[in-house]
Amino acid sequence: MFSVYYFHYFHTCVEYSAVFCCWCSCSAAQLKHPSEECQLTMCKGLSSLPSSCLEKAKEMRVKLSHLAESHKHKIQDGKSPQDLETLLNKKSGLQLFRGFLRSEFSEENLEFWLACEDYRVSPSNLQKMKASSIYSQFLDPDAPQEVNLDAETREALLSLMDSPCADTFNKAQHRIYSLMAEDSFPRFLRSHHGVDAIKAL
Repeated sequence: MFSVYYFHYFHTCVEYSAVFCCWCSCSAAQLKHPSEECQLTMCKGLSSLPSSCLEKAKEMRVKLSHLAESHKHKIQDGKSPQDLETLLNKKSGLQLFRGFLRSEFSEENLEFWLACEDYRVSPSNLQKMKASSIYSQFLDPDAPQEVNLDAETREALLSLMDSPCADTFNKAQHRIYSLMAEDSFPRFLRSHHGVDAIKAL
């Protein structure tokens, strides 16, 4: 009990420059360069403490510092997904995010992004067929899962359907990804889906 009290005194007087000594009226700045009067006052309390008590107080200070540092690293190394890319790279995270988007009636954004990911790695002989399928599913005005893209982007993509290449959908895919990352993902983290994702990752 006594050593705990001294630890508070030691920590307050030595570590913080804006506070005052709890046993005298000397500021911490004065403790570093004490006047003669201050030395006489501040030493009264310290001189009455046994050396074993002082050593224990120092040990406690070191242990508490280590605990604080350990807690800091645990927070930094936490499992909470910090960005959408991290979440989508995990199968469990992907499924939970899909469930969240379904609850908000915006699942088509993720499905379009996934379709574009698959398209980018498809062999050239399958690109035209897959490009046509993506346009019909997500970009056509009557598409069953129409995504929110501007008319200019849609028209540009339509003109490329006869001769698509690996990066045909890059711009559109990036826009939908940004929409999910900036709009849907923050809400996901605040939802019960986000809590489940943290547990699963």
